[in-house]
Amino acid sequence: MSEIKREYAANYRKPPEQTRFKKGQSGNPRGRPAKNLPALLAAALNEKVTVTENGKRRQVTKREAVIAQLVNKSASAELRATKMLIDILRDIERKAEPAAPAKSPFSPTDKEVVHQLIARLRRNMCNGCPWAAARRQDASFEASLREAPQDEDTTSC
Repeated sequence: MSEIKREYAANYRKPPEQTRFKKGQSGNPRGRPAKNLPALLAAALNEKVTVTENGKRRQVTKREAVIAQLVNKSASAELRATKMLIDILRDIERKAEPAAPAKSPFSPTDKEVVHQLIARLRRNMCNGCPWAAARRQDASFEASLREAPQDEDTTSC
């Protein structure tokens, strides 16, 4: 009997072999969902509640109900509700405003200094280059190109 492979019977607590998890495979690859405060608050505010307006019942989200109550209390001259509403409106307007264009961090004098620095670096880099020496000695640039060696290292200037 031990040499013959028996058919596996799927019973209580013994699922069929083809539906079992493979070795090294997790049953929940994404893991437990995170419970952070913003996610919990958003979920709670998006729940539906039934409200009665003008004798009619309708479903709205808790977020809509809170805003409606805040506006109604503010309209009835409740100062605390009015202050909260004004603060919310200021935050919304501040986020909606386009960002001010960033000014250039360099003044005209800074730009002039940078240009002078680049020119000085170019002069210093080309001091050992035979092309640069030929350019300084000859009046004609084409003549210096004909006389310059054709090495790949000297073509950088």
